[in-house]
Amino acid sequence: MTNEIGFIGVGAMGGPMVRRLCERQYRVRVYDSSQAALERAVGWGAQAAPSPADVAASAETVLVSLPTPAIVREVAVGRNGLIEGGAMRTFVDLSTTGPTVAREVAAALAAKGVTAIDAPVSGGIAGAEAGTLAVMVSGPADAIEKARSALEAIGRVFVVGDQVGLGQVLKLVNNGLAATAVVASAEAVAMAVHAGLDAKMVVDVINASSGRNFMTEKMFTERVLTRTFDFGFRTELMHKDIRLCTDEAEAAGVPMFVTNAARQMWSFAVGQGSGREDISTYVRYLEAWTGIEMRSDPERKGPAAAPGERSEE
Repeated sequence: MTNEIGFIGVGAMGGPMVRRLCERQYRVRVYDSSQAALERAVGWGAQAAPSPADVAASAETVLVSLPTPAIVREVAVGRNGLIEGGAMRTFVDLSTTGPTVAREVAAALAAKGVTAIDAPVSGGIAGAEAGTLAVMVSGPADAIEKARSALEAIGRVFVVGDQVGLGQVLKLVNNGLAATAVVASAEAVAMAVHAGLDAKMVVDVINASSGRNFMTEKMFTERVLTRTFDFGFRTELMHKDIRLCTDEAEAAGVPMFVTNAARQMWSFAVGQGSGREDISTYVRYLEAWTGIEMRSDPERKGPAAAPGERSEE
């Protein structure tokens, strides 16, 4: 692979990835619908392009990091999309789209002589900044090798299969489990605090015991107990991921009773108007329903406000 690549989607996740690629002397041609995001990327040394098609007209390998399957499909094969560029030969999807869309896009691009691989990532904004993302790659081996050096600049590469879509399956499994962990952990901590236990002590003991998980170790410790609520992932995206997970499981005939229950809670949060809020604010629903706050030695002044109803602190 040459050191000239394209990158579409330079927002919260894609931006730090582009910065790391620029630091490693890649010539990165970028596109984003946000002018502010483009300007940040240019500041790191990237070159802005006017459209996805323009990116694919000059770069043989193009990476995309986009929020929804519909946007990935539009950018890849829609009007003025990557499919209209003549230079692209390898398409790398870092987004969480699910295997169905990954395979649809791969088939459409294959008709134009482009090989697609899916490489969804996990680790959040912090992982993107540090270059420690888990990159779950699947697709033809030769295409993976072409993109490997760029992928290794953003994280640890796990080649999970030779069929497009398998990386997406693994990402959905991971995010479905993470989404369920938020819901279950919030319920557990709320129960303990409602009984009179100190929230920080509860989380500390859980994290030293068999109930610990990534969300209690990171999100609760660093974002809930501190009341910063800035874990770095929107509720609407968590809902999208768990929905994709349970939909794929249902289509495959795999039962997911617990994950489907968690999906309903994320659907509730989105329905209450919290879609654009951080996933850590989910705990406020449990706080409102139980009249507690998940902070160390909280001052209890009546029930906490739900996310869409809270007053300024």
